[in-house]
Formats: sequence, structure tokens, C-alpha cells
Amino acid sequence: MLAGSAAVRFGLVNDYLGYLADRNYSPKTVRAYGYDLLGFCRWLDGEDLELAGVTTDVLLAFLRACREAKVPGRPGPNVVRLSGRRMDQYAATTINRRLAAISGLFTFAAMRDPSRKNPVPKGREARWLTSGERSGMLAHTARRPKSRSSLRLREPRRLPTALPTLEAAELLASFRTWRDRAIAGLMLYCGLRSAEVLALDVTDVDIGGRWLTVLGKGQRERRVPLDADVASVIQVYLLAERPESGSSRLFLVAKGPNRGQPLSAAGLRTIFRYHRELTGIVGGHPHALRHTFGTALAEAGVDLAVMQALLGHAHVDTTARYVHLAPTHVKAEFDAARDRLRSQP
Repeated sequence: MLAGSAAVRFGLVNDYLGYLADRNYSPKTVRAYGYDLLGFCRWLDGEDLELAGVTTDVLLAFLRACREAKVPGRPGPNVVRLSGRRMDQYAATTINRRLAAISGLFTFAAMRDPSRKNPVPKGREARWLTSGERSGMLAHTARRPKSRSSLRLREPRRLPTALPTLEAAELLASFRTWRDRAIAGLMLYCGLRSAEVLALDVTDVDIGGRWLTVLGKGQRERRVPLDADVASVIQVYLLAERPESGSSRLFLVAKGPNRGQPLSAAGLRTIFRYHRELTGIVGGHPHALRHTFGTALAEAGVDLAVMQALLGHAHVDTTARYVHLAPTHVKAEFDAARDRLRSQP
């Protein structure tokens, strides 16, 4: 939330962030939009402009300033990524998120006052529907097309990065406590996100029936099968290692002044940072374990709808990215096609 004189001058921003919170948006989304809109308001203040005076030309100038801005603390312009992009500039995804926050702000303003026009121009629909999706039996599976602004920058489409089998096993073996083994196992063998692992309550784990009740993005609840080995690790953790606490959370801080308190996201990042340095596995991040699980499903030929249910994706398009991460399956099909071609007379 904006404070001080900025809260008076740009009070619409605080109203919009409160609206997002009331709509049950993720706290991380509200926080990110808050910082994006804070940067926008600071730029407007430097240009001596008000929110009411924002036009499409003003937005173009702001986006140009974002593209030319230098990120504090980053290496200089002589350091570039393999793609050729300089490291001291904002990524296209960051700029597009700022544009989305601004577009949402003015959409909210237009909702309260229909006479106000949204200065963010709309573009063509981001996804075309097939005839089967527009009507008929597939109509219920089609998500509503969303118009994306023509001001958006092109973003590189990257595939999820999975860990090689040996590296995943080495990283998992480096964890010494039952708690940390259980956390890593839930990501690697059950495909949970780090936030989903931290949000688990003791009652969400059915060790006997080997089921997990997981609360995912958008407060969507799903049931996930619990790997037998991970279930055993969790059981030992509950019996021998979990400290006494009034908290219902499954994973708690084991030592220090916060003993018995729920493990935080920062604490989880610290754990994985330590084990990355210990093993030398640079890509050993929590989400990489989830990607490894998704890749294993794709290589095993698991049905796409089943993969979507296990991973908790809202749209099957997100799940489909893992299909491209099945090099063993792709190579096998490629070799089979090549053999068929060469065997033809």
C-alpha cells in the first residue's frame, strides 16, 4: 500500500490493491502489483503527471523508460545472457507484468466510473477457439479467450528445466533431517509446489491411505497420491523429529528462537541454498524438483489430463509444456520413424 502524500495523490492504487485482496488474489500477486504500481507512480511523479492524465502515449513513454532503465545491483552492460540480452536491464516478463498491473488499475477505475477510458489498448484475442470448443461437446473445456494488449513485449518461451536423474538423487541424498527429506520428496515424487508443501497441515496427510490434500494456486484443492517412501519419511518425522507446537502446520522450524513455528518460504530457500552449495548442483532449486516430476510423467507417457490433475495446473496448456521435455520418448519415436523410412523399398 502507498503511504504518506503518495497515498493521497494516488489513492486509486490503494483502492485497487484492496480490491484484489478482497477478490482472494494471492498475497504474492498483490505484493508484486503493488511494487509495479509504486514504480509507475514514482515515474509519473517525476514527469509531473497525474493518473487522470495518463494516455496511451504516456504509457508508451513509461514502457520506453522501463526498457532503458538499469537494474540496481546487476552487472554492467558488458555482461550478457546467451540470448544476447544485457543483464543490467529489466526482462520482458517484468515489463509485461507492470503493464498488466497498470491495465488492471485502469480497468478497476472504469468499473467504478464508466466514463473513464482505459488508456491501455486492447489487442487481438490471445487464443483462437476450434469449432468443437466454440460449441458442442468440447464447449465446457474451453477457457474464455483473453485479449492481450498490443503494447506487450514479446517474451521468450522457455521450457521447464528438470534435473538429471543422478543430480536429483544426489541432491535428495544430501538432506540429513527427516523434515528436509520429506519436503524434497514431496516435490520430487509428488510434484508439489514449495508453497503447497509449506501450507500442508498434519491432517492433510493420510499416511495409511497414501493421499495428500493439497491447496494450490487460486485456493484450488486437489488430492494427490502420496509416494510410499515419502509417506514413511513423513511418519518418522512426525514421531521422532517434529517439535511440540500449537501450530497445525506439518513442517515446523526445528531449532532456534522460532522453534515450533511454521517453516517459512525464506527458511525453505535457505535450506536449498545450503544444499546447492554442498552438492555443487547449481540447478537444485525447489521448483526444479517439481519440474523433474513433471518430466518423468511425460517420459512415462502419462495421459495429459492425469498430469494436469497431479500437477494442479488450471489450464492444460501449461501441462503440455512437459510433453516437450521427454527426450527419451522423442528420441525413441524419432528412431522408430527413421527405421520405418529406411525399411521402405
